Amino acid sequence: MKPFVLISSRPEPQLARAEYLSFLKHCGLIQDQLRHVRVDLQPLPELDLDAISGILVGGSPFNASMPSEEKSALQHRVEREMAGLLDSLVPRDFPFFGACYGVATLGLHQGGTVDTTFGETVSAPAISLTDAGRADPVAQDLPDTFHAYVGHTEAIRDFPETAT
Repeated sequence: MKPFVLISSRPEPQLARAEYLSFLKHCGLIQDQLRHVRVDLQPLPELDLDAISGILVGGSPFNASMPSEEKSALQHRVEREMAGLLDSLVPRDFPFFGACYGVATLGLHQGGTVDTTFGETVSAPAISLTDAGRADPVAQDLPDTFHAYVGHTEAIRDFPETAT
């Protein structure tokens, strides 16, 4: 199996490592199947998409909806690099899983609106799959309704036209 790549922008080493270990565990992968790229430490390297199975993007201290003048130089660099990567991934319909910051990054790239309208406190609400969700192979082993942890300051308010 070709490895997956986890792109992480968490500057706290313990949190970045915990996120990596969580992705390993919950994706059922072993270490040589998940390459960890920390863009908080170095620029995003060029990725050979033919040599990997997919891209995973986790959480971040960055808020996508923050005014540009309030963003750090690091956040601006990461946003440029992620936009460039998505420019390559989206036309290929390349496997991409965005959690937290990854959702915001993809949503903005595709023309959605990300803001604090639907921010949420930490909780585990019931999530119900739509018909499209039930048809998605990623959700094939999930029950129609399940609980999932949430807790974000921002979310996609207006979805891109390409989103389901």
